[in-house]
Amino acid sequence: MGNMTLASRQLKGELEPMTPAFARLRDVISSVVFGHEEAIDLALCALVAGGHVLIEDVPGVGKTTLAKAIARLLGLTLSRVQCTSDLLPADILGYVMYNQQLGAFETHKGPIFSEMVLVDELNRASPRAQSAFLEAMEEGFVTLDGERHPLPRPFWVIATQNPREFEGTQPLPESEMDRFLMCIALGYPSAEEEIRMLAAGGGQAQLDGLKPLAAPSDVLNWQREADEIHVDPAILRYAVNLAQALRDHPHVPMGPSSRALLALLRAAKARAYTRGRPYVVPDDLRQLVPHVWRHRLHRARDPWMEAPSDGLLEAVLHQVPTPKLGDAR
Repeated sequence: MGNMTLASRQLKGELEPMTPAFARLRDVISSVVFGHEEAIDLALCALVAGGHVLIEDVPGVGKTTLAKAIARLLGLTLSRVQCTSDLLPADILGYVMYNQQLGAFETHKGPIFSEMVLVDELNRASPRAQSAFLEAMEEGFVTLDGERHPLPRPFWVIATQNPREFEGTQPLPESEMDRFLMCIALGYPSAEEEIRMLAAGGGQAQLDGLKPLAAPSDVLNWQREADEIHVDPAILRYAVNLAQALRDHPHVPMGPSSRALLALLRAAKARAYTRGRPYVVPDDLRQLVPHVWRHRLHRARDPWMEAPSDGLLEAVLHQVPTPKLGDAR
């Protein structure tokens, strides 16, 4: 796709289409998760980037169905952890126990040892249980009784979080939030999509009938190839300028970290890859900044000065000059 074609699409406000393979995945997932095409697109980008996803929304809008559909279409082993206040780290990671009959210690691996882990209502778990995910999500290893165990590859976590106003929830610490490449909100589908969902009986029959369209080895290939996507120095400068604008903002006491910049570049490479481009363009960053940085943004607590994160990010995106497409290429 040439620069003029891409530029004309962006000027018209149209979204650049995905490659046929990823568009097929998105469309099939949309047949069971109704009205959330953008969220599906973002989830696939996060998977290609090798980053974990946090979905924050009210119960019953399709978060669990989305995870199950992706796992089935990609042939990934899936385990589910339902977080409660009495959940223990051993319920997630596993444990080592002495077997008297064998006269030896045995390792019993927990549900974290899956290619895809669905963590339901993460913010209902205690801080101790939440911390059990940190090493796994950052390093791809789990330590049991002093011994490190590698996790499967690919390894992907999709966690759901209820709004903080819900009873029995508590905010996730910054270190936990930083382990997620993206934070996505599904929201309610449109009236037409809800009618389609009701006519389909909720989509459970369609979910049960899903067949794999790819394999775990394909996911690893996507991740390797996406990592090779070219990023021009002009794009690197643009990303740093965006971060600096937030760091200098009077309503942001602590802006995006260097790790947040790396996360944005990983996601941008994945977005370019799913569009069939061998290079990143500024629009990749502009589309992803709200989803990659929103949950990492620390704002002033003064109720008279505090601005919503989305509005603040949008203002910064308008404030920082965008590199020309020719320069970015």
